[in-house]
Amino acid sequence: MARPGRLGVGIIGAGKVGAVLGAALRAAEHAVVGVSAVSEASRERAETLLPGVPILEVQDIVERSELVLLAVPDDALGELVAGLAKLGTWQPGQLVAHTSGRFGVGILNPVRAAGAIPLALHPAMTFTGMSLDLTRLLDCTFGVTADAAMLPIAQALVVEMGAEPVAIAEADRTLYHAALAHSSNHMVTLVAQASQLLREIGVESPESMLGPLLRATLENALASGESALTGPVARGDVGTVSAHAQALKEYDGGAGGDVLSAYQAMARATARRAGNRGLLRPEQLTDINEALGTEPKAPEGN
Repeated sequence: MARPGRLGVGIIGAGKVGAVLGAALRAAEHAVVGVSAVSEASRERAETLLPGVPILEVQDIVERSELVLLAVPDDALGELVAGLAKLGTWQPGQLVAHTSGRFGVGILNPVRAAGAIPLALHPAMTFTGMSLDLTRLLDCTFGVTADAAMLPIAQALVVEMGAEPVAIAEADRTLYHAALAHSSNHMVTLVAQASQLLREIGVESPESMLGPLLRATLENALASGESALTGPVARGDVGTVSAHAQALKEYDGGAGGDVLSAYQAMARATARRAGNRGLLRPEQLTDINEALGTEPKAPEGN
């Protein structure tokens, strides 16, 4: 017997996020009535994670669904929503949720105008598009935005997928998303740069060297915040910082290298925060900034 309150769900966009969330909703006994998939990779993903679910045109999916999940790129979301509104596709009482981190429910105003219910459900997680993501959802948090009366619905959907909902105000969505992108995306860049440097000096397995260090650092930072900060910048070790900057300048060829500019930017930010917490005296902060040198100019043509 089906659980009460089960919905017919349509997934627009069988990318890494859409297919996984569709599978999670299906595991909660909602019926996935259709999925859109254009590329070959999307079709394969839909067949793997949503076996037996028909691949349909977008309009057909919306017409058949009580809950429409829009899992499309941020820049495509507004045009898609507005286009379907012009066609008169949205239905009164229908739930329409997008997975964008950047946007709240304002971008779904055409949905609201048609009498449908807008929801923003953004998983704060990196997706692989494989079944292992379903397990990762159990430790995942969603940034949820909805009208006050509809917020419990949005929260319930997230809980059914096994995750934790956190309410984000409409006006705060961009800062919310910037925080996640700054931490996650830039971490990948930093790890790639560090691995590159180690590989260049002959370390065959940079991931083996960096893994324990980075895992411990992340755990300490999450548990203790900035009190976990260590290293030459926080200690005011000007000579070491100067040596780092000079070595990276030489490595990058003197100008335009991304490793030096990233090191300088993060070291300056670290020094400023350390100064604000009283870890560095004003003169130490000045010395650190001088030791870092001037930031390289970007190569011409960029």
